[in-house]
Amino acid sequence: MPAPARVNKKVVVNKKYKFFLEIYLSLEVHEDISWEIFPEDYHSALYAFSNKEKLNKLIRKKYLYEPKTNI
Repeated sequence: MPAPARVNKKVVVNKKYKFFLEIYLSLEVHEDISWEIFPEDYHSALYAFSNKEKLNKLIRKKYLYEPKTNI
């Protein structure tokens, strides 16, 4: 039986819509980072459905990966 995944929970606000982001850190099955987003209400769900690619790009850029620094 695999070990349970550690979960980081964050709140994402885009424009006026609020989402709850869960990042699963140690899933053995996946090589990449696994995550799920849960809308706060019906209007947030509609926004997420209509703007899926924009929301995915925002989450990957701001919440999943550390920004690259120029040294």
